Amino acid sequence: MNNIKKIGLTALAGSLVATSVAYAGALEATGAAEMKMTNHSNQSTGKTVGMGNSIYFTGSGETDGGLNVSLSFELDQGASDGAAGVYDNHSVSVGNDTLGTLTVHGHGGSNSAAALDTTAAGEFWDNTLGIGTATGGAGDTPQASSSGNGLVVYSLPSVVDGLAAGVSYSSEGENGGAGAFGLTYTGVEGLSVSYGAGESALSGTKDGDQEIMKISYAYGPITVSASNNDYDHTTAANDQEVVSYAIAYTLTDSISLKYGEETIEKHGKAADIEIDGVTASYTTGGMTLGLTSISAENVDHTLTGTDNDNDFWKVSLSFAF
Repeated sequence: MNNIKKIGLTALAGSLVATSVAYAGALEATGAAEMKMTNHSNQSTGKTVGMGNSIYFTGSGETDGGLNVSLSFELDQGASDGAAGVYDNHSVSVGNDTLGTLTVHGHGGSNSAAALDTTAAGEFWDNTLGIGTATGGAGDTPQASSSGNGLVVYSLPSVVDGLAAGVSYSSEGENGGAGAFGLTYTGVEGLSVSYGAGESALSGTKDGDQEIMKISYAYGPITVSASNNDYDHTTAANDQEVVSYAIAYTLTDSISLKYGEETIEKHGKAADIEIDGVTASYTTGGMTLGLTSISAENVDHTLTGTDNDNDFWKVSLSFAF
């Protein structure tokens, strides 16, 4: 892949140097909370009851030069950046419709390619199904190009109606950092098409390239979608492809259903990891009742391994405020 680390950043950065300090802006706080019961067939604990919680603080203002500046951070116990245990995703951004927007993520950002790599089914694999989670190409979960702390993302200004584009640079890793770009086109009613590519800055002489393609089409209450995430690693045994399909049906403004499939293929493995699942949700006001049921086969890429076929279900009640 061509090196794309510095695309578009220099021009915007130069314009920011001469900009004065932003006027006093507004600070907003929003939150999300969840009560849930889950069950994993591969865990001895069986059914568990738990909760989820996040509080988001966002401050924004406008400079006298017409630039929008915003700061965002999340308090989320159990998913933190650092020893405090509560301080999670945080970022600062500056820009406008003419220049585009430059965002620096202190923690929790996704590069311009990885931001597109949610599977069509909606990440069914990410439910403690027993799939190996090592990163850097060695794991069996979907691999991605480099993001990490200190990620810089530049969203380009709109030059074509319906086309959104962005580039990013991650300084983490031992190979001098890594770049990525992503494109999404929504210029046709009901259609969304995305393409992205990014690099991984791994240790030593190892690296990886990620290529993502996604498409979805909505016709009336039905939406069909597909995605492909291809990861090419220096070590051939770590090459991976993740293919996903889904069909969603919006019964009413409050009720929606979705069925999806995901297949994780890894070079040289005896079997593909195959996952399918169903989700349903009912929303009223700021409350959502969610149901999820997922089945996974060959989670260790074998046909006969111990606990290699697993099931997961979840019932949740979530609130936005």
